[in-house]
Amino acid sequence: MAGRRLKSNGIDGSGVATLMKDAGLTNGTLYAYFASKDELVATAVADQMRAQHENIVAQAAPGRAGLEQIVRWYFSPEQRDSIEDGCPNAALLDEIARSTDSTRQAYTDGALVLIDGFAARLAPHDPPSARPKALGLLGMLAGTMQLSRALTDRQLADQLLEQGIRNALTLLDAEQHN
Repeated sequence: MAGRRLKSNGIDGSGVATLMKDAGLTNGTLYAYFASKDELVATAVADQMRAQHENIVAQAAPGRAGLEQIVRWYFSPEQRDSIEDGCPNAALLDEIARSTDSTRQAYTDGALVLIDGFAARLAPHDPPSARPKALGLLGMLAGTMQLSRALTDRQLADQLLEQGIRNALTLLDAEQHN
């Protein structure tokens, strides 16, 4: 629940009282489980990244077909319009960059799992060789989604998602240079 609130209201916009209320607990209970709000945030970020991998990346088909499935899911209007249920990358990246080392490490660890899932589909016989391209794909996904969410013109935002699909598929199909 804390992860959904963080994605919806942001890290700075989510106070301890609200996060604990969402969990059905009191403020004082926080310290029975976490040393600080920062530790709670790091745990929630790790949980959100793990859930994204388990629910989306791990469920996708193998190979390029699976990557296309991920891209099309990611760039859907439903994903864009449901911040609290959507991707933690697009919802929290700007705040994670300004967060504690433990939150940034939790994010990095989760991002590496996603990247490795992409790389395994890009180059099944040599996933490490595809890591740079997989990292670029993750950046393209998150950045495009952030921009689409920021636009007030719905038609323009939808066009951006469609272009994002085309750009991502072009990246996936580009010859890999090692």
